[in-house]
Amino acid sequence: MALLKCPVLCHSEEDSQSHSIHLHSKSSTSSSLSSQPSLPSVPSLTPPSSSSSHHQLITTLKGHSSHISSLILYAKFLYSASSNSEIRGWSRYPFAHQTSGNTNNLVALSNGAIKSLVILGNNLFSAHKDNKIRVWKIENNLPNQKFNCIATLPTFSDRFSKFFSPKNYIEIRKHKKCTWVHHIDTVSALAVSNDGSLLYSASWDRSFKIWQTSDFKCLESVANAHEDAINALILSNNGFVYTGSADKKIKVWKKQLGDKKHSFLGTLEKHKSAVNALAISNDGSVLYSGACDRSILVWEAKNGDGNSNMVLMGAIRGHTKAVLCLAAMEDLVCSGSADNSVRIWRRGIDKSYSCLAVFEGHKRPVKCLAAVVDFNSTVSHGGSDQSGSSYLVYSGSLDCDVKVWKIWVPLL
Repeated sequence: MALLKCPVLCHSEEDSQSHSIHLHSKSSTSSSLSSQPSLPSVPSLTPPSSSSSHHQLITTLKGHSSHISSLILYAKFLYSASSNSEIRGWSRYPFAHQTSGNTNNLVALSNGAIKSLVILGNNLFSAHKDNKIRVWKIENNLPNQKFNCIATLPTFSDRFSKFFSPKNYIEIRKHKKCTWVHHIDTVSALAVSNDGSLLYSASWDRSFKIWQTSDFKCLESVANAHEDAINALILSNNGFVYTGSADKKIKVWKKQLGDKKHSFLGTLEKHKSAVNALAISNDGSVLYSGACDRSILVWEAKNGDGNSNMVLMGAIRGHTKAVLCLAAMEDLVCSGSADNSVRIWRRGIDKSYSCLAVFEGHKRPVKCLAAVVDFNSTVSHGGSDQSGSSYLVYSGSLDCDVKVWKIWVPLL
């Protein structure tokens, strides 16, 4: 939520029609899925090259009747969430789908458009446009079995415990208050700590909160973390928290040893418009950020491990419209865009990035991605076996489809 004049944001089309981003007044934002100012001052990490042809569309998963907003892989399954509050489950193995669609895979239905999914153990957490987080018990014993909602955050006990003390209340607009455990706008992103003990949630209300996964209690709220809506949140495996916002900034946070609360460590500034997506390398040393300025910025830690001292290395360029989602895996970065395409980038030994593939099957902007190594694939190319790896990339779009792509990546 912004206290300033409403900037042009880069949310999905259904969000841009009547999204309220002010604490004190409502305003509508125009869709910003078109091209935004680029970053000529940032050196490109993408040398001129053509994409490889060694990739293919495996299948299209149909069943959703509304925009796909989030994808997540768990065990043998892929879960997809949509703006009409549906969660559907699919086999993560594309060849298990004998037809192009499966409409009998609805596993959960709730209130409020779903913006993000994370899974911890047998619990699936969903972030919603109605300002709430819901917890679902995953049941995989029977096909198409509905999940049970076991909690809504903040829980009743959490709210009740804060009810009687005035110090627990914050002012959300003139003459209206609520307790600090409440998000007061769309919950836009979720993440789970490396040890599984904490759930992080970010919101368009400019705050992020930390919840205890054992009892779902809200432990901390970082209010006014940004000057505008927070669109993305990601954690490194060594405890750093990165938040990306419509205020064009990425901020870095961490709970230091012995501290009770998270500390602000620094700001990463170079994007020229709203930051929509963040991804991080497995070792936490490389952070990727995607924005409405069409670029993916690459930030690297000076000492080689994830920390607050990130340095801008350059930009990955290729998309013609806003970058809406990112996924990082090994030396690959996957990006989805308002130009309706998915691009696969590979980090080279010289730290440049080549475009391995461009997937152009979607008819609307690509809003979410998931990727995994295809262990079931026999790698061969050109009629003879060659060393390399095969990957499956899943993309969800505002066209209501989930597509499954396969890419073969040769060894460097």
